[in-house]
Amino acid sequence: MTITQLKYALAIAEHKNFTKAAEHCFVTQPTLSTQIQKLEDELDIIIFDRGKKPIELTDVGRKIVFQARNIVNEADRIQDIVDQQKGFIGGEFRLGIIPTVMPTLLPMFLKNFIKKFPKVKLKIEELTTEEILARLSDGHLDAAIAATPLESDNIKERVLYYEPFVAYIPNNHRLRDMKTIEVRDLDIEDMLLLEDGHCFRDGVINLCKVFKNQVDENFQLESGSIETLIKLSDEGMGMTLLPYLHTLDVKEKMNSNLRHFTEPSPAREVSIIYHKSELKMQIINALHDVISGVIRGAIAFQNVEIISPKAK
Repeated sequence: MTITQLKYALAIAEHKNFTKAAEHCFVTQPTLSTQIQKLEDELDIIIFDRGKKPIELTDVGRKIVFQARNIVNEADRIQDIVDQQKGFIGGEFRLGIIPTVMPTLLPMFLKNFIKKFPKVKLKIEELTTEEILARLSDGHLDAAIAATPLESDNIKERVLYYEPFVAYIPNNHRLRDMKTIEVRDLDIEDMLLLEDGHCFRDGVINLCKVFKNQVDENFQLESGSIETLIKLSDEGMGMTLLPYLHTLDVKEKMNSNLRHFTEPSPAREVSIIYHKSELKMQIINALHDVISGVIRGAIAFQNVEIISPKAK
């Protein structure tokens, strides 16, 4: 049994196809098939049911693949120890980012990070929190940026910043004449929300439920993007809430629609998260430091307060 054979098994389990798994591993299909056959012969079991389309794991195969993932991770840890000892920060790093953070935060830090750490090959995906947790669990992500806390025993969280909610209120809305608003002013019945699956949506709902016993049936309209919510709000469909960083891109003529909350302003916690057994901690630390520095710079430039973890 070899580490290479276990990596091939993991690739087949992921792609459910020998040809795609071989391409992923940069070997020919006969080479991969031969090694998997040798592994099954040595163990005297069948790992994959080749009669199914797509290929499926057998019952014992699922247990083998689960253990194989642990073994491969531990083997990779040896190289990680060497990299940390040498101070090397490089290699492939798979990062997931939730949709309500991706369009604002990524342009703020990506160029700086690439310039500072040119040997790191970032592979970035926009994913929901549910997708992120699943991919962290199965080893398909190294880390992610998401709203926290997530209360997962297998996930570690390092806070990057606390981002206030800002209200976007169109003309002729009942709150239009207020200079600042309070959470108790919110009414879910005239609120435009992101569609189900977005953690920012859940945060807005929780704010409204603090003062009102409202249920999902009251929702009038939901959308998949914050930009769409702003446009719908401008059409008089209702108000919405924005993460603070999104307001930096709001056109000047729309600034009159923004209303801040009275202190203490409700805010969401944004963190870099990773599996408790994650390797590559030197890259995670580098990402944390670069993003935190960029956020501090944005705070100083805009003369506003995005609460730092220490202040919280």
